[in-house]
Amino acid sequence: MNHIKGKQSISFGESPYLISSASVAGSKEAEGPLGKLIDMINQDDLFGEKTWEEAESRMQKEACVLALGKAHIRPEQVRYLFGGDLLRQGIATSMGVEELQIPMFGLFGACSTSGEALALSAMSVAAGYGEYMLGVTSSHFGSAEKEFRFPLGYASQRPLSASWTVTGSGAFLVGTRKSHVRISGVTVGKIVDFGLKDSQNMGACMAPAAADTILTNLEDFGRSASSYDRIITGDLGYIGQSILFDFMKQNGYDIEKNHIDCGMKIFDQDTQDTHAGGSGCGCAAVTLSSYVLPKIQKGEWKRVLFVPTGALLSTVSFNEGASVPGIAHGIVLEHC
Repeated sequence: MNHIKGKQSISFGESPYLISSASVAGSKEAEGPLGKLIDMINQDDLFGEKTWEEAESRMQKEACVLALGKAHIRPEQVRYLFGGDLLRQGIATSMGVEELQIPMFGLFGACSTSGEALALSAMSVAAGYGEYMLGVTSSHFGSAEKEFRFPLGYASQRPLSASWTVTGSGAFLVGTRKSHVRISGVTVGKIVDFGLKDSQNMGACMAPAAADTILTNLEDFGRSASSYDRIITGDLGYIGQSILFDFMKQNGYDIEKNHIDCGMKIFDQDTQDTHAGGSGCGCAAVTLSSYVLPKIQKGEWKRVLFVPTGALLSTVSFNEGASVPGIAHGIVLEHC
């Protein structure tokens, strides 16, 4: 039996399993610390397509096909697909997964979308709505720059607080079939807005939401920070991480020893010139699939709190002077 825990969390009586996953990424990611762990790398960041947007769709399709192939599952066996990206109307997802013909829910959680997709997939499986669910998300440096900032040809100077959008996609098959990773609970995040308006400093915009979700998860489940081998945020980067640590210490928690940020893990700060670190929907998704899940599968980490973070802005909201609120979703992953 599933249980509502505290203010925002759910504990699954019969935990859904994270059966398989796949990661796809571009050339810059291939040069980073996780490059050898990523399933598919394409040195041509267009992935053989004509536009950045088509390339992003291609990444999503490849990630889904790879994840399904690892589990020897056909698309028609998947009940629902939960997917999203950073582009207007979620076109990278809708055009990327079109050929699979899986009933789809399109999501937008900005860079937290992998957490949203995993939470909804796990909740759907736990509720008995299907044997298999597929979650997928992506981002692309070229399409994100065009969508939110300037075309690449403009060659604008990036401030040191800016992060580098990951060109990558991650897909995750969740279901009833037993594996070595189970999703034992979720903490659904709420929107947290500290009034920050600097869209080039997304780590600062998202850190309050990350802290809120982590604190809520610990309270809802009655756990300490040390209950988790790792607490892993999505893409706060170096600036956002320091702010997160301050928030947590103000509330009586020190997570410095067991915290990892995907945006700090996927690129090499010294050699790759990504300023504050990595970001984008693909950042947390690729890192989870290529780096985090293998460690849980092997039992190196017994329990992990995965907290992808999102900055909820659009070109319209930014141009109208609105603040940039954040959101973060917590996924409890356990070795079994």
